[in-house]
Amino acid sequence: MTSKSSIVIAREYLTRVRKKSFIIMTIIGPLLFAAVIIGPAWFATLEDREVRVIAVIDSSRLFIDQIPETDYLKFEYLENVTVDEVREKFDDTDYYAVLYIAHIITSTPSAVQLMSDRQPSLNIRMHISNAIEKELERLKLAAYNIDDLDRILESVRTNVTIRTIIWQDDGGEKESFSELAMIVGYVGGFLIYFFIFLFGAQVMRGVIEEKTSRVVEIIVSSVRPFQLMLGKIVGIGMVGLTQFLLWVVLSLTLVVISQQLFFPDLGTPSSETVVAEDLFSSSTLQQSQPIESESSARFMEMFASVSAINFSVMLFSFLFYFLGGYLLYASLFAAIGSAVDNETDTQQFMLPITIPLIIAIIVMMNAIMNPYGPIAFWFSIIPFTSPIIMMARIPFGVPVWEVALSAGLLVLTFIFTTWLAGKIYRTGILMYGKKVNYKELWKWIRYQG
Repeated sequence: MTSKSSIVIAREYLTRVRKKSFIIMTIIGPLLFAAVIIGPAWFATLEDREVRVIAVIDSSRLFIDQIPETDYLKFEYLENVTVDEVREKFDDTDYYAVLYIAHIITSTPSAVQLMSDRQPSLNIRMHISNAIEKELERLKLAAYNIDDLDRILESVRTNVTIRTIIWQDDGGEKESFSELAMIVGYVGGFLIYFFIFLFGAQVMRGVIEEKTSRVVEIIVSSVRPFQLMLGKIVGIGMVGLTQFLLWVVLSLTLVVISQQLFFPDLGTPSSETVVAEDLFSSSTLQQSQPIESESSARFMEMFASVSAINFSVMLFSFLFYFLGGYLLYASLFAAIGSAVDNETDTQQFMLPITIPLIIAIIVMMNAIMNPYGPIAFWFSIIPFTSPIIMMARIPFGVPVWEVALSAGLLVLTFIFTTWLAGKIYRTGILMYGKKVNYKELWKWIRYQG
């Protein structure tokens, strides 16, 4: 890279990292990420610590004392009262809701109503629904007059947790966590999509601003147009990498600090039990097992799955596919910026660029659900969609030859698009006041001067 291109890179980089918008976004980004990670758990514990009492009117008298309670969810069974009577005095009580079970529940399972002056949470509805379902099943089985039915049901009730093990080529085994791989793949693919659009659009706007202000006429007198385009692309790309790395460092720091502030005892058996019960108590209904034991196991499994992620591989993959995808699309954005006089005129040229990115986001959902299918494979090889799709597949484990093929084609393609964009940029950057179409762009590409 020539010294002139280096000067352009340094100018683009230093100009943008000193902007207030860069500093503000660098601070806001990690705060939002930490809030997304810590916020739901913290708010869930705050919500669950509020003791909620639900009044139960059971006309069938089959479910009295049969709905499991938790530390923060209680049931008060009322007798000789109607729903209308409770409703009249509802505002003067501490009831969260009123649960009405009709006498026809055994023949009409939908004859259950949960009434309140607010929208009951989904967890509470599921807790009640599952409890009633299990009791109805027990009652129907009891109708067959099986001796010692409760003991039989207790002995056969079993929780099954399926562990997924991947056989490796060296003969070893590795435990995998599909749910976490889906999340990591989706987040990684979406971030690349977001960064390509964000920083690619910055390249386009920067070119348009310099062109309309005629500053570029002065710059190209000492720097070749291709050097200027390359310097602008690389400089803004370095800004993106800087911001991403700062986001990673600051986000991890904020998450660790937040964990120490809100969950200071996380990591000890007792604290895991407490936090897990707060998060998952409403989803556990089996009376044969304590709520806290199953919930704690789920909580421990979640953290074990996080520790199983190879973060070095994920970070390297993200940086490579971000750079490859960015260089590919940024060169095209730069070509568009050089061909028009304002952002309004960019719309006709933006469609061919945005379509592959939109298709990649759509296909990414299929790739997450079936990472080894033919659709996921081919779209992770095609360079215009591979940065997003391959990033979504990597957490599931991808053969080395597929990654090598995808990476090689991506490198070759962004070299080609940079050359192609340079041909357009060289002519378009100094052209003003003319409406450009695709036919005109083709002439610029074929121009040999």
